[in-house]
Amino acid sequence: MNHTPARRPSLRRRLLGFLLIPVSTLLVLDVLLTYGVALGYSNHVHDRDLGNDALTLAKMMASEQLSGELSPQARFLLQYDPNGNGYFSIVSRRRGLIAGNGQLPQARPAPAVDGRPELFDIRMDNRPLRAATLRAPWQGHPGDTLIITVAETLHDRHVQARSILYLAVLTQSLLIVCVLSLVWLGVTHGLRVLDPLTRRLARRSHELSPIGGPDVPQEILPLTRTIDALFARLRGMLALHDRFIADAAHQLRTPLTGLGLHVERALADPDPTNVREALTHIRRLNQRAARTTAQLLALTRAQAPSNDTIEHVPLDLSRWVPEAVTQRVHDALTAGVDLGYQGPEQALIIHGHAASLHDMLDNLIDNSIRYAGPGSSVTVSLQQRPDGGANLVVEDNGPGVPPELLPRLSERFFRAPGTNEEGSGLGLAIVQRIAERHHAEVTYRLAEEHGLCVEVRFPAPRTRRVASTQAETPASH
Repeated sequence: MNHTPARRPSLRRRLLGFLLIPVSTLLVLDVLLTYGVALGYSNHVHDRDLGNDALTLAKMMASEQLSGELSPQARFLLQYDPNGNGYFSIVSRRRGLIAGNGQLPQARPAPAVDGRPELFDIRMDNRPLRAATLRAPWQGHPGDTLIITVAETLHDRHVQARSILYLAVLTQSLLIVCVLSLVWLGVTHGLRVLDPLTRRLARRSHELSPIGGPDVPQEILPLTRTIDALFARLRGMLALHDRFIADAAHQLRTPLTGLGLHVERALADPDPTNVREALTHIRRLNQRAARTTAQLLALTRAQAPSNDTIEHVPLDLSRWVPEAVTQRVHDALTAGVDLGYQGPEQALIIHGHAASLHDMLDNLIDNSIRYAGPGSSVTVSLQQRPDGGANLVVEDNGPGVPPELLPRLSERFFRAPGTNEEGSGLGLAIVQRIAERHHAEVTYRLAEEHGLCVEVRFPAPRTRRVASTQAETPASH
């Protein structure tokens, strides 16, 4: 079955359509208005001529003695229309109809003697007529007056109005065609301002730099700005992708190389003791590679552009922080570290993303357990500030770091020199990125005696909640 492809939208056709429909409507209205004006003008001219005919006939009657017949001059004046569209009557007040081609209805009220002609509409033989009438004294018959009425059909008036209309419509149609042609040329020429932008985009291969420039029309600036914003997000995603690949290659090279060496060692010497020792090293390197991979993924998520679809919801820190600490007690006991928690019993609400904050706290605890060393203690505490915000503090009494290295702790892959503990140097970098996504501030300082203290200062929630608010608890990882 053949499917005809849908017609692609055209900006040119759309613009012309928006112009053609109103112009056509205006043309129809203009035709009606022009005909009305032309008919009014024709009526004015014919009414004037009709009144003049009545005055002329009255003057001619003043110099004639009527006996039922009109002079040739008067009859020519009244019967000038060869189509028989003219009517007249001369009526004496005493003798009745003296001359005429029909008894025309008289005006009500009757016109004054020696007054201006009265114009009115009448019907005769089911035909509408326009009439002019006046009263004049009858010369030679003292006390008697003549009522002179001249009428005509409306045919000539409409013919003249249509003639004016045809001429006006022809002229205006030609004018509209010329205007639409100029509009077409103007739109076609105006759209050519997009050609430089089109050529710039066509010359690009993988470049994602902004496309805006001084030659971009103001009307499409919102479009180019939207495209530039999209390119910026794509550049960020590609840079994050490239960084992830580079980081993965950098961090996984060592454990993968070690895995290969221990496999070759086990294959070269099948002694059970050597094989067991190689497998032990392989398991350790595998755990290290797995943790490094998990941390790389966590860092990538934390560095990804903010996604507005992930809503920050109210979270009760006093509820889920102790639960997160409890999940790491077994790891702390295995490492010989005393892990504890201190915090208020009342609700401590912030706005955040539960899974991200769980990653942040998990990395803080893991960093302290790893670098504090056996026999040390790690304390996780919560504090509520007077402004409504909250402080999350993770403090240990381990060896700590030199003061000059504190500003570098949040750098990717940075590890304080002199430590023998294996690590990727990504834990605190993940903490820093997640804190930034929550508009929180991370500070590093030395503990009171020795060791490291990491403090995360969360801002006050946007909407204050009462202490009984049921906040969401993060899922376990």
